Amino acid sequence: MSIWATLAGTAIGMILGGPLGALAGAAAGGAVDAARTLTRPQTSRQRQVAFTIAAIALSAKMAIADGHASTAEFATFKRLFRVDPAEANNAQRFYDLAAASTAGFEAYAKQAADLLGPGSPTLEDLLDALWTIAAVDGFDDLELAYLEQVAALLGFDDAAAARIRRRHLSTGADDHWAVLGIEPGAAPAEIKAVYHALVKRYHPDRALAEGVPAEFIRISELRMAAINAAYDQLTGRRR
Repeated sequence: MSIWATLAGTAIGMILGGPLGALAGAAAGGAVDAARTLTRPQTSRQRQVAFTIAAIALSAKMAIADGHASTAEFATFKRLFRVDPAEANNAQRFYDLAAASTAGFEAYAKQAADLLGPGSPTLEDLLDALWTIAAVDGFDDLELAYLEQVAALLGFDDAAAARIRRRHLSTGADDHWAVLGIEPGAAPAEIKAVYHALVKRYHPDRALAEGVPAEFIRISELRMAAINAAYDQLTGRRR
């Protein structure tokens, strides 16, 4: 069963609780007490559900941060998260409800951090997706402020948030260094060590093991492709 089909029942909201559970319940036509929360998902499927609903909620809130949710932003969401055409209505229902919900993005981000671990690689996948969606129409100050606030709520300190921001905003000769998160001119040994650490942290297999649904693994794949390309450029490695 796809993750989108899994979201179609009120039981998901009851298991998850909190504002994310309330959103799931509303999408399924039921009511869930937003005050009821679990400390952490107990199964891999629950982690997948938590990640999925958080991704939908924060993507939708990000899309309206500048006052206008464009069709291009939702199309990017569907591409990144591999929404099957047969499940497009389920995804659209969640997305629209999240955009219009009275719960602020702060509540969604805080619960996502509680459920999935503050500053975890899984949440970095989510934050990278938000940056990618924001880039579709060009960044504006409201979107950048939103991304900064969400990063803090998801548990990323200033240094980590700056590293992620630099990946998406860096231009020119420093791009490859920015992707690896190291300063230009670093020694070859440092480049190699950082590269291997990044592969271990961000490999798509890690994301799957930690509960990121297969439908959403595109983010990890894109990041690994960028990491490999940056390492190749800085070291002259040929495949």
